[in-house]
Amino acid sequence: MAGTETFWHLDTFPTRDAAEAAKTKRGTVLEALGKIWLLTIEDASWRASAGEHVTTIGPLPITPGVFAAQYMEAIFNPGMTAAEHTHSGPEAWYTLAGETCLETPSGKQVGRAGGPPVIVPGGPPMHLTATGTEVRRALVLILHDANKPATTLHHEWTPKGLCKS
Repeated sequence: MAGTETFWHLDTFPTRDAAEAAKTKRGTVLEALGKIWLLTIEDASWRASAGEHVTTIGPLPITPGVFAAQYMEAIFNPGMTAAEHTHSGPEAWYTLAGETCLETPSGKQVGRAGGPPVIVPGGPPMHLTATGTEVRRALVLILHDANKPATTLHHEWTPKGLCKS
């Protein structure tokens, strides 16, 4: 995708077969959070040939190279945290319910259902906390360097506690 910006497209389908029929080489079909999703990495103008377009997230801050997409269904109860870690490429998430606060050395971002997506470049250490009172349900993308691990635990940085209420 040289010369274009990279985006994450999220589309839903009534059946897995319908999603598979619309999938391109940069797409992945998965069942998560009670829906059938087609998740695709493409430029901003790309659209699936069918299905319901949910959102487009990006641009994703990548450097030229070979990337692999790791998708996750994230369900966190309020107060749950993830250990401090880094990614070898950007992480983005689309929140369907609840909220999550992300702290990095440069500050904090909060992802909420109905709010803007969270996009974090690869490299800086981060700490996630499910905030609010509702269970956080989100789809997560780590678009990582294919020659490096997607996630590495990070022990040299201590969060300041920016996500505590």
